[in-house]
Amino acid sequence: MPTSFNFIEAPGHQIRRAHQVSIALFMDETAGFDVTPVQFAILNALMDDPGEDQVTLAGRVAFDAATSGSVIGRLEAKGWVRREADPADKRRKLLWVTPEGQQVALQMKRAVSKVQSRLLKPLSAAERKRFGVLLGKLIAGHEGAE
Repeated sequence: MPTSFNFIEAPGHQIRRAHQVSIALFMDETAGFDVTPVQFAILNALMDDPGEDQVTLAGRVAFDAATSGSVIGRLEAKGWVRREADPADKRRKLLWVTPEGQQVALQMKRAVSKVQSRLLKPLSAAERKRFGVLLGKLIAGHEGAE
């Protein structure tokens, strides 16, 4: 009788489960803000680089450029992001966080920090540091490899 693949111990399955835990914690801590993790990342990235173009921004937050337009559209509808055509290239869209969007992102910082603490709570301080290093190495090793 053939045995099935042991997906429970497979890294891909474990990463997916960890992602589910992370999203659940994020949604729990940020429930009053009506925002997703990607929206929060976009707001913060734009606070760091106002006027960034939509495609570059999508790359910075590791999100599909084609899908990012709808996410940005939802942020724009909330009044948190302003989008304008680049005067030099009308096809290119430049983005800024509005004062209201910046205020919301700053208010969320404490909740998002709490998410990170809750997520890593089962690990010791040394394990947390090592886990971060290993995740960074895993991601960097696959960047651009498609």
